[in-house]
Amino acid sequence: QVQLVESGGGLVQAGGSLRLSCAASGRTFSLYTMGWFRQAPGKEREFVAAVSSSGGNTYYADSAKGRFAISRDNAKNTVYLQMNSLKPEDTADYYCAARNLYGYSYSPSGYTYWGQGTQVTVSS
Repeated sequence: QVQLVESGGGLVQAGGSLRLSCAASGRTFSLYTMGWFRQAPGKEREFVAAVSSSGGNTYYADSAKGRFAISRDNAKNTVYLQMNSLKPEDTADYYCAARNLYGYSYSPSGYTYWGQGTQVTVSS
């Protein structure tokens, strides 16, 4: 069992930056692939980024490439999402998720544990 708590969301102007954090409970955090997803009002939850259990491999949605960076600190049981050059279309609730299977997935169904989300609003 893993509990995830996101933080770091807020209101930012277009072109600004935010750093999201996701703190995990439990001793097995380092075994999980971690992902970030987002869901805008009226839209489906979509993949943003993922990082392998060791942190050595990262994966990004096309919308996030070049602007967002996912990282993790296994000693702190925390995964991060650094978001730069934010756009109004990045406005959404952002969720972190843990995957207890080998490899990674772009689909929400590929992740077992979810946080409650943190809201990101980008004003134009």
